[in-house]
Amino acid sequence: MNNIRRIAIVGAGVAGMALALLARQRGCQVSLYERHSSISTIGAGVTLWPNAMFVLQQMGLKQELEHMGGAPRFMRQFDQSGSRMAEFDIEEVNLLSGFPTITILRRDLMNILARALDAVGVTIHFDSPVTTHSIEALRQEFDLVVGADGRMNSVVRRVLYQDDVPPRYQGFINIIGISKVQQTLTDNAIHDYRSASERFGIVPVKGDWCYWAGAWRAELDKERPLSAWYHELHQRFRHWSGPVQHVLNGCEPASLNRIFVHDIDPLPRWHHGNVVIIGDAAHASLPTSGQGAAQALEDAWHLALLLEQEHEPEHILTTFYQRRTIKTSAAQTVGRQVAQQIFGDAGASPTASPLSAEQLSQFWMQGLTVQE
Repeated sequence: MNNIRRIAIVGAGVAGMALALLARQRGCQVSLYERHSSISTIGAGVTLWPNAMFVLQQMGLKQELEHMGGAPRFMRQFDQSGSRMAEFDIEEVNLLSGFPTITILRRDLMNILARALDAVGVTIHFDSPVTTHSIEALRQEFDLVVGADGRMNSVVRRVLYQDDVPPRYQGFINIIGISKVQQTLTDNAIHDYRSASERFGIVPVKGDWCYWAGAWRAELDKERPLSAWYHELHQRFRHWSGPVQHVLNGCEPASLNRIFVHDIDPLPRWHHGNVVIIGDAAHASLPTSGQGAAQALEDAWHLALLLEQEHEPEHILTTFYQRRTIKTSAAQTVGRQVAQQIFGDAGASPTASPLSAEQLSQFWMQGLTVQE
């Protein structure tokens, strides 16, 4: 008989909500704790590549996501004046993978997950911060305690590593937002504009919505007013190609956010006893990897599968780490390599993906089978 039936999950982000749903579907009792008073929508939007959509199909959410989200056909790279430099065929990699790529506003994704949890009777306990002192009580009360509490201030990671894993600032800032522009602006393609040490990405969603990020090298300065960062955004990109100007002019002001981009180094372990970390708490990668949400979803899928096995928690969590660490470490490495190419001292010209559609498909779908 499986020894893990009662699970406490700390953090109602993508990883935590996905695991809560998958574990509940397998008959586990789940308590989900969130320190904020509502679901966070930080991040503007998410690109769900085929490996993410595989997991979401197993959760029963693929159809709703396809209805709510966009389905980009290409990813195109441009220089700052709008001259096309490279193109990647998303539909080809979708065909090889057997699953679509869906782009969606983060608020819509989180609401879909929340409704799915409500449908299976999982309550999110908002305004419920978990401290390092309360983790011990959770360990005694539950069979498994899962930290899905993010890259920057993971309390559960702090318990496992005694504050020894500081997030690493990678030297660039993202200003993100949501805008409403005509669909013809992007021609149903993800747009990636680059110059030396600067980048502006535009991702179309459903209807006339898109989400975007303007990024450049910057010192970590949290004292500078947000208004100054937003002013610099407009100054830096004021002469860039027309679509960039349209997106900035059509911005939804409440969606603006400033993010000093951090990741963490690959960790030698993700658990101790019956406590484990998943998602960004365990293996935060840079947004330049394109795999943050996908790897969080894969964590939830693999851990939920292992909960069905008749083993002690130590065996299950060791197997979970061994199954996941190579792929998540690769995503972390790729994110840093792309960031260095764009934001390194020399900057970089736009280049095509070094991997073919077949290679990307093989990597993304590695380890994802229903029979696993």
